[in-house]
Order: sequence, then C-alpha cells, then structure tokens
Amino acid sequence: MALQAGIVGLPNVGKSTLFNAVSNSAKAQASNYRFCTIEPNVGLVDVPDERLNKLAELVKPNRTVPTQLEIVDIAGLVKGASKGEGLGNKFLGNIREVDAIIHVIRCFEDENVLREEGAINPISDKEIIDTELQLKDLDSVEKKMQRVEKQARVGSDTKAKAEFEILLRCKNHLEKGKSIRSLDLSKEEQNAIADLCLLTNKSVLYVANVDEASMHTGNNYSQALIEAVKDEGAEVIIMNNSIEAQIAEMEAEDDRKLFMEEYGMHEPALNRLIRTAYHLLNLETYFTAGVQEVRAWTIHKGWKAPQAASVIHTDFEKGFIKAEVIAYEDFIKYGSEAACRENGKLRIEGKEYLVADGDVMHFRFNV
Repeated sequence: MALQAGIVGLPNVGKSTLFNAVSNSAKAQASNYRFCTIEPNVGLVDVPDERLNKLAELVKPNRTVPTQLEIVDIAGLVKGASKGEGLGNKFLGNIREVDAIIHVIRCFEDENVLREEGAINPISDKEIIDTELQLKDLDSVEKKMQRVEKQARVGSDTKAKAEFEILLRCKNHLEKGKSIRSLDLSKEEQNAIADLCLLTNKSVLYVANVDEASMHTGNNYSQALIEAVKDEGAEVIIMNNSIEAQIAEMEAEDDRKLFMEEYGMHEPALNRLIRTAYHLLNLETYFTAGVQEVRAWTIHKGWKAPQAASVIHTDFEKGFIKAEVIAYEDFIKYGSEAACRENGKLRIEGKEYLVADGDVMHFRFNV
C-alpha cells in the first residue's frame, strides 16, 4: 500500500534532517539555506512493531519482513506560498499528493541556523503554514463552487444544490482561518469534496524539534505548541532531529544502544513518530507466519478478509475461499500454529470477517 506521510514546515526547521533519520532508502540533503529541498525526496521506512519480532522468535523463519510507510520530504513553505512565493504552488501541489502531514516546527534557539521569521515562535510558525494551506484550499473550493452553482441553478439538480451547500460551509470555515479537518462533515459530505484533495483536510502530526537539553522534557516552546493544538485532537511528538539522525546513521546495533544509553533513551523517538504516523493514516497490521517468512502486512482499519488478502496478491481476493485466523495473543501464548490448532484457537473465517489488528492469518483461495 503506497500510503504517504509528507514532512512539511518552514525553511530550516529540521525537515530534511528528520527525513534522513527516518528513511531507510534515501538520504535528503540537509543544508542551512532556503529551498534546499526542491524536488520531494521519497523514502521507505520500516514500521517498528515488537509483535513481529516476537513472532519471529517463535517461528524462526528464514527472513522477517516488516511493513513499511512512505515518507516524503517536501520543501519548506514560506509566507505567500499560496500566491506562488518561494515556488509555493509546486510545493503545495506536493502536499496535495500525500495522505497525512508531519508538520515540523522549530522549538530551539541557535544563532547558527538561519531564520528569516524573527524570534523563535512556534505558534506563529504553525499559523504561517496553516494560513497558506487554508488560502490554497479556499481557492480550490471557490473554483468548484463556481462550477457547481451553475448546475444548482438549473432545474431540480438536488445533488448539485446539496454539494454547493457543503462547499459553502467549507468556504465559510476557511474564511474564519480554520482548517477543514476541524469541520464536522459526515462521510457523505466528505465524499462530496474528496476530489479536491483539500490540504487542510489531511490528518496532522506535529513534531516539536527541540534542543538536546529538552529532548526528554520539552521546553517552553514545545509546551506552547502543545497548548495551541490541544483542540485539534492532534498529537505532538517532542524530539531532537539531529540526535535521531545520528542514531539512524549508526550501522552497528551495539553502537546505537550505547549511544542511546548515554542520552537516556529506551528507543529512538523516531519509532514513536513512525508508529503514530501509521495510525494517523488509520492503518492496521496483520501477520503471516511460516518457516520461509514472518511478515507484517498493512491494511486499512475495517477491512474484511478478502481485502486484506489482496495486499499479498490480487488473486487472493478474487479467488478468496476462507481465512485461517489466530489472534496474536493466542499465538504468543501457545507458541506455534500447531499448538493453537490443537487448543482450538485457530478459527475459520469467511468473506465478512473484519480483520483485527495483529491477526496471524493464512488464506485459502482458488483462481
């Protein structure tokens, strides 16, 4: 599943440093000048999941394969981006293509790191990005309103009239300086504006990039950010992007452990960020476990068994017969598929089965 989380923020807040830390397959240039990143960098990152490791310990497969998430490093936005400032239209277009946003905000002072916005102010920085995204969305909404209004005025086109009313609500909301994600829209109303891929309708995770001394406790800047977004239902992750990048660059596991011990870390903060971004996209994981391979597979929450089977191969969905399912907790308790079967913990499920996060599954199909 090629779902993407895009890293955004003002120039020089630590976006590319964060991308370098999280990406397994790509390294973004991190430099101290505006628009260092022009074309979006895309990297695949493993989603940390201790359940996969525990299954592998029991099964002892030839290989273990984690599920992955695409992370996109998008160039820094500036005030006026919605009007084309700083290649703004191009960068906003890149944001439109991702499924969720990781918004990096500078919460540290360093006179050696260029900053054109004046004194450190995470609230102001957040509002600059919010405003540019809202203005771009307002433009998209107004353009569609012009098209739909003509249809709504002709005869009894009730669908067009209903759509126009939804767009009008969106317009009024944006004009108040509010993002669409905070507008209470039903599933049907969301479908009516889905084609617009509105920037402010995407889920957001905030990263407070703090100084080294504040990486465990946060600081006044990160606390101000947390307070500012508390009504958004968003999560704020406090981390030092530079430290995380250093950890990621270490190839030896012993070196990483020693480095983290020196900083009082049980695991990289990146692990929490990646897991949070994964759930932000409303994703879940099921597992397949055999001697050849123990593997994690990504699905959307609420998928039924045939849909889940399709991520392995489309033929699995087309010819789906049944699914053999073991709850993760049962597999760990009894230690093997055979033991679960003997103790009545292996279930046979059909096409209507809603896959649970952590299920260990085996599919039967016929094409």
